[in-house]
Amino acid sequence: MPSDLPDMDRFDAAILRELALEGRLPVTELARRIGLSKTPTQARVKRLEDAGVIAGYRAVLNPIRMGLAHVAFVEVRLSDTRESALQAFNRAVQGVAEIEECHMMASSFDYLLKVRTGDISEYRRVLGERISSLPHVASTSTFVVMEAVKERGL
Repeated sequence: MPSDLPDMDRFDAAILRELALEGRLPVTELARRIGLSKTPTQARVKRLEDAGVIAGYRAVLNPIRMGLAHVAFVEVRLSDTRESALQAFNRAVQGVAEIEECHMMASSFDYLLKVRTGDISEYRRVLGERISSLPHVASTSTFVVMEAVKERGL
């Protein structure tokens, strides 16, 4: 474990649990929920932020309401896996807005992408024009999601 990681107790765990569910929770309500007063709760949140345990706050968007209901996972095999090729792929994938997640894998393929689009025809266009033209892509395999059973961060 990194040495700059703060010692965490049950109050810190409760803070993280509550903020993960509701990031805009006022400090007074957070303090009430975890059983501490406002000042020590504020200090704990600040310490967790400063240590990078809380990396930030964001709005959780509903992709279906935004017209982005189609999800596909894409296995990507590269033609070259030297470090320079991996870095080129990593940089290029950042520029494809439809790629929601990209993970380098220890598997029979090199990367797993989560791609979100409006429908299958839009996905087909993104695959053909954007993903397949990323640096060093040799082949892809697509797995279309039928239903998201559980989908959220930590």
